Amino acid sequence: MSYPLLDEVSCPLELKKLARADLPQLANELRNYLLDSVSQTGGHFASNLGALELTVALHYVFDTPHDRLVWDVGHQSYPHKILTGRRGQMHTMRKQHGLAGFPKREESEYDTFGVGHSSTSIGAALGFAEAAKLKGEDRHAIAVIGDGAMTAGQAFEALNNAGHRDVNLLVVLNDNEMSISPNVGALTNYLSKLLSSKFYNGIRSKSARVLEAVPPLKELAKKGEEHVKSMLTPGTMFEQFGFNYIGPIDGHDLDTLVTTLANIKELKGPQFLHVVTRKGEGYKKAIADPVKYHAVTPFEKEDGMQGVKAAKVSYTKVFGDWLCDMAKVDKRLLGITPAMREGSGLVRFEQENPDRYFDVGIAEQHAVTFAAGLACEGLKPVVAIYSTFLQRAYDQLVHDVALQNLPVVFAIDRAGQVGADGPTHAGSFDLSYLRCIPNMVVLTPSDENECRQMLYTAFLHEGPSAVRYPRGTGPGVEVQSVMTAIPMACAEVRRRGSTIAILAFGPVLASALEAGDALNATVVNMRFVKPLDGGLIAELAASHDYLVTVEEGAVMGGAGSAVLENLMAQDLCKPVLLLGFPDRYIEHADQAVQLAECGLDAAGIEASIRQRWAI
Repeated sequence: MSYPLLDEVSCPLELKKLARADLPQLANELRNYLLDSVSQTGGHFASNLGALELTVALHYVFDTPHDRLVWDVGHQSYPHKILTGRRGQMHTMRKQHGLAGFPKREESEYDTFGVGHSSTSIGAALGFAEAAKLKGEDRHAIAVIGDGAMTAGQAFEALNNAGHRDVNLLVVLNDNEMSISPNVGALTNYLSKLLSSKFYNGIRSKSARVLEAVPPLKELAKKGEEHVKSMLTPGTMFEQFGFNYIGPIDGHDLDTLVTTLANIKELKGPQFLHVVTRKGEGYKKAIADPVKYHAVTPFEKEDGMQGVKAAKVSYTKVFGDWLCDMAKVDKRLLGITPAMREGSGLVRFEQENPDRYFDVGIAEQHAVTFAAGLACEGLKPVVAIYSTFLQRAYDQLVHDVALQNLPVVFAIDRAGQVGADGPTHAGSFDLSYLRCIPNMVVLTPSDENECRQMLYTAFLHEGPSAVRYPRGTGPGVEVQSVMTAIPMACAEVRRRGSTIAILAFGPVLASALEAGDALNATVVNMRFVKPLDGGLIAELAASHDYLVTVEEGAVMGGAGSAVLENLMAQDLCKPVLLLGFPDRYIEHADQAVQLAECGLDAAGIEASIRQRWAI
């Protein structure tokens, strides 16, 4: 396929040389190129198609990178990467040493702020805007945020702080679910052009100065303006924050987008532009099922068929099935998710138990405190959450749940490395930040069946508990339908050897067993990070020369550190090697490659032990 206009655009400066009449053709070529590219590499798809025209218009109107453009989350940043000099690298998307799936400061000067988590764009853009003001620089700061990300408290905290400040800040609400307003069409496009025009804002400004001398009339005029605008637009709430609200406008109408943005560029102070888009725009299958096509594996463009998935059961499905089964046994069980129904495996639970399912939006802090409130009333909430997102609710975990010793189960998905999503989504720190919290029980299943049994064990515990499991599939162990509780703080010896004892936490047990065979080492499935099986640790220390801990988490403060503390508490001195994630972020790559890079595959474990003790 040929791309005559796109071939001429390798940076926004070249984009600006195009006539406005050429922009729809450019957008069409960009959409076709994106379809070709993502169908071969996989990656985020529907959201990129939806934000494509908006991306073209923003780079066409504003002077990036001088004007700071901040993308929220970054799922929609592929067109941005293509237009900012990285088209030739798109085939490396989310691969080792290739382009990151999210904006990344080290990758390009156009990626002004590194993202991956939601609802940070407004705060970061406000920081850029205030810095420009302090430094005496004439530049704009633009935050592009989705309607889902607007549900998070951090977004509203930033809006509250930004309103009424004398800075050139533009917040673009990319409303791709029409969750705020479906009013898109000629009338609203016309009104938005009017509300952003110099004529309207000039009259508005001059009228305000005239009425300064008569405060009652000024207040009356202000209320009259708000009343008229509230009848025509849904932006009164944002006006109350101190923003000049404009919209909603059609996010796929380039002429309206360019005209409105050009008008806004001439305005001063905080501006709020409401743009309505459609996920998957330009590809019928993605429009019909934007959830399925949110993130894709390589697929056939013609029929949308993605690669065949592994026959093994994923840990996420193990959790989802357990939740449904447990709900039948105990009517007190409730399922809570912060906007990750599909990712956390809650689709079936919602269908079967609609009254016991709660999606609180992208609001992790609220999810945890909400669960605490439910637990206070004798219910048994289960919070399904990614490891990296639980970090956002740490104070609530400590103060609202653990301090009150409430029986809340945290089903922590995506523990350890997560592959192509890279460090923003990796679950590297949960063992370190969980085990230091009083009252918390932390379990690390080594396979699919153990995951189910540990979830059951955690649910029976009358206090806070966490079961952390990785992304993807396990070793293929059959999952037993019968649920059996595991005795608290009880590890199990999986292989008897001599000289060396390897203490494995979680799915890394399979690699530890392979290394144990090569070294004739004892291998233990520790199962609990907290409380530890101190008796078995003492026995291993007495019967072996060396101890090795292996975990898929940060070494600093992790499970290995817990073993060292336990040895010291028992006044035991023994050489110990801690294996886990190093003190740095692991870049995106295949999960197996990431684990090998950390020395957590069988060969790496064996090599580290031999090197440490010259065995």
